[in-house]
Amino acid sequence: MFHKTAAYNVLVVTEQQDRFTIEELAQRTGMTVRNIRAHQSRGLLPAPEIRGRTGFYGPEHVTRLELISEMQADGFNLQAIKRLIGVSDGSGEEVLGFKRALMAPFDEESPEFVEADELTARWGPMDGKLMAKAQRLGLLRPLGEGRYEVPSPTLYRAGEQLLALGVEPRTVIYVAEQVTRRVEAISKAFIELFLEAIWKPFVEAGRPEEEWPRVREALESLRPLASEAVLATFQRAMTQGVERAFGRELEGS
Repeated sequence: MFHKTAAYNVLVVTEQQDRFTIEELAQRTGMTVRNIRAHQSRGLLPAPEIRGRTGFYGPEHVTRLELISEMQADGFNLQAIKRLIGVSDGSGEEVLGFKRALMAPFDEESPEFVEADELTARWGPMDGKLMAKAQRLGLLRPLGEGRYEVPSPTLYRAGEQLLALGVEPRTVIYVAEQVTRRVEAISKAFIELFLEAIWKPFVEAGRPEEEWPRVREALESLRPLASEAVLATFQRAMTQGVERAFGRELEGS
């Protein structure tokens, strides 16, 4: 009898720990009570469980509010958030996982910073048009007070190596522009592949809850797969291109 009572007490305590009043939910998620009520009135948050005269919220409400907060921070408006929540059939945890996989950056590089004087010393004086193009391509981001952020140090160092070989800065930026355009086309092809082969069949099937993990895993697998495919294709194309180009040069000499 003692063991049954103890087990019952543990179960009750666990249930209580997983249930929060709206004030406790606000404290746990960092939202105001007013915002929580507003999200609930807009259909973004399920109604609480009513016990007596008090509404109690659970882990699903916490997850849903985390999703709303993160999406708002990423620039999504409430209507877009409601549409995404609407396709989840109540599975807030799965949608949150999919959203994080979707918004996670593909690259793992940490940006570096460079002073204007250092930039001029390495690249030489660049006119306003050339500097604007470098910024538009995302090679540099002005921070003010003569400082710039370098989002991709690897790409920046590749440019420096070309400069060391005697390539003019204008030509380096031109090549970067051509590469960017082609890479954007490649990324578009992989995105369309995911939408056509994975996402649309999932939507047509009614977005079954048990399929969310598979869709998220497919999105996560697309990252290394796309990178490996692009690298392998580029290496082969580069080898063939060099052989053809120098074959013509040698034939003409």
